[in-house]
Amino acid sequence: MRWVIAATIGIWLVGACGARADQRAWVELTANGPQARVETTDPRCPSLDLDGRMAPMQLRAGPDGAFPTNLCQLDIPAGTKRASLGLQYLPLPHGPPQRILIFGDTGCRLKGQAVQDCNDPKAWPFPLVVRRALERKPDLVIHVGDYYYRETPCPEGHAGCAGSPYGDAWPTWKAEFFDPARPLLAAAPWVFVRGNHESCVRGGKGWFRQLDAGPRVLSCPAMSAPFRVALGDLNLYVLDSADAEDRSTPSEAVAAVSAQFNAIKGELAVAPGWILTHRPIWALTPIARIGPVGPLELSLNATEEAAVKDRDLAGAQMIVSGHVHHFAAYDFYGRRPAQLVAGTGGDIGEDADTPVIRENEVQIDNLSAHRITFERYGYLLLDRAGDDWVGAFWDLKDRVVAACRLHQRRLNCVPAGAAR
Repeated sequence: MRWVIAATIGIWLVGACGARADQRAWVELTANGPQARVETTDPRCPSLDLDGRMAPMQLRAGPDGAFPTNLCQLDIPAGTKRASLGLQYLPLPHGPPQRILIFGDTGCRLKGQAVQDCNDPKAWPFPLVVRRALERKPDLVIHVGDYYYRETPCPEGHAGCAGSPYGDAWPTWKAEFFDPARPLLAAAPWVFVRGNHESCVRGGKGWFRQLDAGPRVLSCPAMSAPFRVALGDLNLYVLDSADAEDRSTPSEAVAAVSAQFNAIKGELAVAPGWILTHRPIWALTPIARIGPVGPLELSLNATEEAAVKDRDLAGAQMIVSGHVHHFAAYDFYGRRPAQLVAGTGGDIGEDADTPVIRENEVQIDNLSAHRITFERYGYLLLDRAGDDWVGAFWDLKDRVVAACRLHQRRLNCVPAGAAR
């Protein structure tokens, strides 16, 4: 909580003094450890106080027409106990995380005839998801991708999104992510995953400038480099599946995803962990309602399934993804990594989906899995329990919808109140 209080005081004072009023700071985890980033209207990058020593930040990206701010960055040296920007303390990791928050697909959809009421907190609840999650005091946040959804203007006369910015530019990213996420960015370090909405034909410029973990800004066309976040006994492998295809296997896309897995092969063999990638490797998505038996579903992602075919993933305990705008947990009984889907942060779901909890056996890519799924807004919170992780999916009314335990490669999730 002290991070939030300090951040709030720092923001108020900066605004009151009339300088750097639109300054935003966060900490993201990279292959080299925690990195502080600051988006600022100041023409110079600020310095951070690291355990009483002032360290100047470096310019990551300067202003241009779409992004009229400076983006500054600084790798935080190992062993740093305290980092601050003026009166704002930055949330550094201190030891392996004990409580992890997971969600994704958080933006407000404006694309042609697909219109979400971004001005209505009931229609676009991401700010409420942030406030609810903040109450749980996570010490790590994982965003599984898709931040940018406002691609076209709000239709004329549509009050629900009137005045909304759109396009891959700072005003849009500010409204979509940095404003609503600000309290949680001040409270915990984040791991950011690239989604298909951050592809180069959509929000790629903003992604590579602001959130990509690479040391410098890449120019499209490009893929984010795969990397490992080492957090004591927990290893997170972050892979880019933005340009994979859900229902086809173009050779170039399969080769690109295969290269991502090849890059982590050696580390994964000696340092087991979770793979974070936006598109789930093994999952089902609802496409049509067919009465009382539930929605008709199709499997995805064809490109990733082809890329991992006959690949040794023995070191992977769980695949953590979003992309489908619901919660789902797939337990393959230890024969492959469990698959988690948490695309529940704020964007609209599929018309064929349902908030009713469905628990059944499904067949995906020639293996059976126990699956639980439902469409709700909210987040998954996991707490360390010895060698396991236990937790729950929380909805907007602060209720537990499902309880989960990850034991090695087994992800057992059951409806709230059920015992197994």
